[in-house]
Amino acid sequence: MKCSIDGCPGEYEKKLIVHTIQLKGDIAVFDHVPAEVCSVCGDILLAPKTIRRIEELLREKKTPKATVPLFEYA
Repeated sequence: MKCSIDGCPGEYEKKLIVHTIQLKGDIAVFDHVPAEVCSVCGDILLAPKTIRRIEELLREKKTPKATVPLFEYA
C-alpha cells in the first residue's frame, strides 16, 4: 500500500516494531508489535486489532517481562 504522507513515494511494509506509550505519567514499551512501516519516511500504521490488544494489555497491568532504564534529556 502506498504511503499516506503527502509527497512520500514509499510503500508500507509489514514489520515488527517497538512501540512506546505514555499514559498518565507512566511509560509502557511493547516489543514485537505488528505494524505497517513506510519504506521511505518511516510512517507507522497500527491495525485496529493491534491497538485493541495493546489497550487490553495495559488494562491487565501484568508484571512486565523486563524493565528498561529511563533517561531524562534535560
